Amino acid sequence: MNETRIWTAGLVVIGDEILSGRTQDKNVAQLGSWLNVQGIRLKEVRVVGDTKAAIVEAVNALRSRYDYCFTTGGIGPTHDDITVDSIAAALGVPVVVHPEARAMLEDYYATRGGLNEGRLMMARVPQGASLIDNPVSRAPGVRIENVFILAGVPHITAGMLEGLTGTLEGGRPLVSVTVGAHAPESEVADLLREVERSAEGISLGSYPFFKDGKGGSNFVIRSEDERLAREVADELARRLGEAGYATVDGGI
Repeated sequence: MNETRIWTAGLVVIGDEILSGRTQDKNVAQLGSWLNVQGIRLKEVRVVGDTKAAIVEAVNALRSRYDYCFTTGGIGPTHDDITVDSIAAALGVPVVVHPEARAMLEDYYATRGGLNEGRLMMARVPQGASLIDNPVSRAPGVRIENVFILAGVPHITAGMLEGLTGTLEGGRPLVSVTVGAHAPESEVADLLREVERSAEGISLGSYPFFKDGKGGSNFVIRSEDERLAREVADELARRLGEAGYATVDGGI
């Protein structure tokens, strides 16, 4: 049996604007893809509003359940940006102004109106935290223990993740191979189950679609072993062909 260590992460998406539907989250997909490259599996996502108790509960649950816990949102300069305070409460530590963060913000805002009280909020961190570089707007992300506090604005989040690339311990990234067919899930469910059971170390997902007046499914094989994923995809295509369904490598 394969005893390879699987590294895992959870994500807490924070913001009333996400729950209300006013803002569409893009960080789940972005973080999930980035984590996979680092050899880390995103296993759970929670979306909570700007409520301290909800943030504390979610962060404590995910940081204890997984190797890493990420949060996005709630680290700006306004009164409802309470992520840092909430995570400090979750960890049982006070909030302090980080001297490096303050210096960075003073420099950034020197020609932009200066460092006022609201902007200084973005230099506050849970005591004992280190900083995550923000190449876009300089206000840093925060790392403390296994918790990573990131911005909610997707392009700023991307910049922070770029700085973290290669710094986290992880395993082998998952690779995926897709096979598409105009095959209803209900007609090939048994076949899919048999193919998935035929090889240890793979997962097989089925994703139905309706395009150009035709229904079908894309079948995605995932594994840490690229050769195995390819072999299973070929076997699935063969079995679907025998059942009368033409397949498209790479999906439809």
